[in-house]
Amino acid sequence: MSIAVEQPLPDIASYKSLENDELSSRIQRVREVMGPELLILGHHYQQDEVIEHSDLRGDSYQLSQMAAENTNCKHIVFCGVHFMAETADILANRPEVLDSRGYRVSVTLPDMAAGCSMADMAGIEQVENCWADLGELIDTNDITPVTYINSAASLKAFVGKHNGIVCTSSNAPAVLDWAFKRTSRVLFFPDQHLGRNTSLTMGITNEQMPVWDPYQLEMGGHTDATIENSKVILWKGHCSVHQMFKAEHVELFRKQHPEINIMVHPECPQEVNDIADVSGSTGKIIEVIKQAEAGSKWAIGTELHLVNRLKKENPHLEIHFLSPVVCMCATMYRIDLAHLCWSLENLIAGTQVNAIRVDDDVANWSLVALERMLSVK
Repeated sequence: MSIAVEQPLPDIASYKSLENDELSSRIQRVREVMGPELLILGHHYQQDEVIEHSDLRGDSYQLSQMAAENTNCKHIVFCGVHFMAETADILANRPEVLDSRGYRVSVTLPDMAAGCSMADMAGIEQVENCWADLGELIDTNDITPVTYINSAASLKAFVGKHNGIVCTSSNAPAVLDWAFKRTSRVLFFPDQHLGRNTSLTMGITNEQMPVWDPYQLEMGGHTDATIENSKVILWKGHCSVHQMFKAEHVELFRKQHPEINIMVHPECPQEVNDIADVSGSTGKIIEVIKQAEAGSKWAIGTELHLVNRLKKENPHLEIHFLSPVVCMCATMYRIDLAHLCWSLENLIAGTQVNAIRVDDDVANWSLVALERMLSVK
């Protein structure tokens, strides 16, 4: 495997000055030389020009799972955000796979600054402090910690150690049902909206769902009685994209387009989720649009790049972005052709940049939590 690249390679700033056509050509050359040993993953929220170079596209967990099932690749380049690349490293390098394959699959994140504001709203020390505080008041053996897949590997490991589980936006109801068969309470982090919207469909009231504020010194800002009467303890976290959608946006579209269908992601606030026609994960949103009747009208409340792509790929539908304000995932947007080309040319030159490698103990406990999630039907 060889390709003519400048040695030593210039830094990322030099790639930023190149035109997209040249970057695309150079990316394609690397792909052709590396062949099936290279797997480029592109999240649905990515820019179109990056998606065009992706071998697989999907949501965060779907991509990691597909990569883990690939037996040919030796290198994964994840065009997403940090926690997604961590999950790919965990799943692609499971102990039983390592034993049979004999080598680790490397995982690269083209820009290490591509994080997730929601995931950053729950740090491992904050969650551990919360758990300790709860233990002073109630028996933590009767609490199931549930972390959304949009979280750091350290949080997945935490729930793995404490008999908890990971969820996605599509299987959150099944996961909460699993949890309540084991304990009377759930601690759900980091996204309060997904936790609330899911719990409401199960008959749990807002009064039974206090929001834990990690910056409050006493019981997350609540009285002992509030915590004792809780069913789901939510975390004060949210997605900066989906938080932007408002009930007045829904009302405006319905006024201007009486026959329009409103579809939103369950990370949206309750007041939006409650009045939407359809609420569902990224995968569900895509599937609903695929099955939609020609000529039907849709206003979609999720990330801008995905909505624009759906609009482009489905010209037989009238598709609108639900908010008048631009709502794109700014951290995902950091992954561009320049970073992708730079990371790929370094990789083929034998120097991996921005390697994602999860600590073995963290990876093992994270895998426990992820496997529990996979067992839920």
